[in-house]
Amino acid sequence: MSAQSGPIAPNEPADVRILELAVDHMRRFGAARLTIVAIARDAGMSHGNVYRYFPSKEALFDAVTEQWLKPVEAACRSIADAPDPAFDKLERIIVSVHRSYRDTLESDPELFELFCRSVEEGRAIARKHRTRLQSEIQRVLEEGTGGGMFDIADQRRALALVFDTVYRFMSPISIRLDKDVPRAQMEGRCDRCVRLTLRILASGKI
Repeated sequence: MSAQSGPIAPNEPADVRILELAVDHMRRFGAARLTIVAIARDAGMSHGNVYRYFPSKEALFDAVTEQWLKPVEAACRSIADAPDPAFDKLERIIVSVHRSYRDTLESDPELFELFCRSVEEGRAIARKHRTRLQSEIQRVLEEGTGGGMFDIADQRRALALVFDTVYRFMSPISIRLDKDVPRAQMEGRCDRCVRLTLRILASGKI
């Protein structure tokens, strides 16, 4: 997403333009140096008008974070809705989230850092994102149990197991810590952990 400075076009929603400029400013200057005044100037409006759409800089940061997390969540929903076996869906969801996070860490580190900060601060945007991922994984676990692929007596324990065993690959904080580990190596580790998780879910010990 690239933004050009200049007044908002008549057919472009102001909030969309503000978000585009916020992303552009973060990429160029970093979140710490982003100012509402500078964004307003490039949008051709007063900073008071920016606050009509985003009441604080933190609200703007949350909107930017939500914007790139939506496709991550949509991909998980699409996988969960697919007519594939539950074990395949679960693996694909975990791998999809891991790759999406890693992609953003590598291509947009400032945006990824915003997400990490929202997780560390327990902000609503991070909690809602995690809840949505949990919901899709829960759907797959229930489907797999109903179809006989998983032998699960306690769905809550099974969900906790999934997040415990693949934490390193679905936690943005852990992914940030592993940024210097070669990508292929991390994906290989993820694959092994997922396969172990699938065996446990099918074992009848949950």
